[in-house]
Amino acid sequence: MPLRDHFRSPVNDKHHWSELHGQWPGEIVRTLFDPLPPGFVAGPRVYLGSSFEVDVSVTEDDRDPDGPGGEGEGGTATLAAGAPTLTVTADLSDQDEYEVRVYDAERERRLVAAVEIVSPSNKGRPDTREPFVGKVAALLRQDVCVAVVDVVSVRQANLYAELLARLGRADPRLGDPPPALYAVTLSRRKPPRRRPLLDAWFFPMAVGEPLPTVPLWLSPDLRIELPLEPGYQEACRLLRIA
Repeated sequence: MPLRDHFRSPVNDKHHWSELHGQWPGEIVRTLFDPLPPGFVAGPRVYLGSSFEVDVSVTEDDRDPDGPGGEGEGGTATLAAGAPTLTVTADLSDQDEYEVRVYDAERERRLVAAVEIVSPSNKGRPDTREPFVGKVAALLRQDVCVAVVDVVSVRQANLYAELLARLGRADPRLGDPPPALYAVTLSRRKPPRRRPLLDAWFFPMAVGEPLPTVPLWLSPDLRIELPLEPGYQEACRLLRIA
C-alpha cells in the first residue's frame, strides 16, 4: 500500500500523526534484523521536546526582603545587580526526536548510522529547523551515516536543502521549490590527502506512491539497504490506519 497523508483528512480524522511516528521507529528496527551483519545492533529512540517559557522580569516587590540582596533585618549586603542588557522571550524547548540508531556493538557500541524521521516541529519556523539541521551536521562530522525521512505534508521546508545551503551547495535534483516529502541518505567520506566529501542519495516521495529503499553505510566499506516500505506498512497495519 502507498504512502498516506497523515496530516489531512481522511487519515487524521481518526489517527494523529504522532501515532505513526511513535510506532514506525520500532518497525524499522524489525526491518533491520536481517540486513544488519553480526556485531551490529539497532534500537529505536523517541523523545518529545517540551516547550516552556522563561519569564526573566522580576520586580523589586517579588524579591524576599530577607533573602539574598534584601534590605530586611539580618540580610546580607551585596552589590546591586545592574539592569540586564537584553530581555527576550526564550523558547529553549528540546527538539522532537523520532529515530533509529545503529551501533557497532563490537567497537564499544559506537554509533555508525541513524534514521531520522522528521516531525512537524522539526520543519516549522527557521529557529526550529536550525537545531535539526545542526544535529544532522554534527552526526556527519562524527562519521555517522544519516538517513532523513520526511512525510510531513503540511509544512513545505526541505531540511536536506537547508543542510546543503549551510555548506554553500545545492542538489540539482531538488528542483525549485524542493519537494516537501522525501528521503535522503547522507554519508561523509575522507579521501586520502583531500578534503572530506559528502555523498547524498536523494529520493523524492509522494502521497499515493510506495516508499523507497535507502542505503545505510555502517563503515566506509560496508553498506546495507533499508526498505522503508515494510516497516511503514506494518506500523499502519498495527495502528489500523487504512
